[in-house]
Amino acid sequence: MDKSFKTFLKHTAKDFHNQSVNPPVVRASTIIFKSMQDIRKTQNKYKKDPTGGHFDYGRQGTSTTHILQKILTKLENSYHVFLTPTGFGSVFLAIFSVARPGDEILAADSVYYPTRLLTKDYLKEYNIKTTFYNPHDLNSLKKNISKKTKLIFVENPGSNSFEFQDLSKIISIAKKNNIITMIDNTWGTPYFFKPIKLGFDMSIVSATKYYSGHSDVMGGSLAVNKKVFKHVEKTQKITGLRLGPDDAYLITRGLRTLDVRLDKHQENAKKVAAFLSKNRKVKLLYPYKKDSYNYKMWKKYYSGASGLMGLKIKAKNKNSVIKFVNSLKLFGYGYSWGGFESLALHQEIKVQGNRKYLKLAKDEHIVRLHIGLEDCEDLIEDLRKALKFIK
Repeated sequence: MDKSFKTFLKHTAKDFHNQSVNPPVVRASTIIFKSMQDIRKTQNKYKKDPTGGHFDYGRQGTSTTHILQKILTKLENSYHVFLTPTGFGSVFLAIFSVARPGDEILAADSVYYPTRLLTKDYLKEYNIKTTFYNPHDLNSLKKNISKKTKLIFVENPGSNSFEFQDLSKIISIAKKNNIITMIDNTWGTPYFFKPIKLGFDMSIVSATKYYSGHSDVMGGSLAVNKKVFKHVEKTQKITGLRLGPDDAYLITRGLRTLDVRLDKHQENAKKVAAFLSKNRKVKLLYPYKKDSYNYKMWKKYYSGASGLMGLKIKAKNKNSVIKFVNSLKLFGYGYSWGGFESLALHQEIKVQGNRKYLKLAKDEHIVRLHIGLEDCEDLIEDLRKALKFIK
């Protein structure tokens, strides 16, 4: 990328043919050609360069999806980016591209709950074993490596509990043992952290979140290096996982302001974190406390922090925590995050997937906040009023 991240997002993918600052939405199932020779020519081009947007059928994509792939490939500093209909579709594609019966997977104990279900329960039926390691103790990763270990799945920071890991050490361990690495980088996006550049083989981002930014589209991206490209390409062809052109267009449009939005999410989140850190009932699950391990690991790898944070709330009365959440007027209640609006959720311990290394006392409760783009003073005042209900 010869321009800065910010400038690139504003000037890429202009369509001078149609005289439009954004590429057109091209919808196609059948892709038409002038002759059979023309079809064969395109197919030969694809064989020589499978990343070049040479399609002979709509399942492979259209120019609209190809443009988004090119943009994200540059942002990720990767060999190629595959697109899927949802963020979790990219998790599925990544794992199924490399895991085979008899293999073993090592996954961070703090992974997204559906990822935990996929690896621990679903893949068990295919004779693929998953072991979860402590994200803050890599000895638990090392001691579970065997000759059958095929991949290490990292989510950073951890889902809902926000553990930050020593990523370079994980990559070093994996390379010494010839193990494939993949990471869910939805929280940071390549704006704040580029996993492929660091040494990961695959990097997953739920495009539903910050890429889109407007809570009205679903999609996923899977950035890969050259080492695993063929595996993923083959699996995507077989499974038919494909992002539609309308969703691709909306994600491309959302990317234009990714930097501006993430800067503002971060600015607001830091102010909210500063306010919440003064409340003795609340422990912040966010890289804010400078002497903490999480802060040091965040600072080591990231250039910034997004708007998603967790709160560990100490309260004898669980219902008072729920009342705190329900009393928020400027925070919506709903799943997902990464849009322009603030959101809040009380997270039951069972939703964490009965984690081995997540220890909560009976009087500790987790609340997840997504800090949106509203006036930060309004958000802080809303939180101030609601916190009074915690008993």
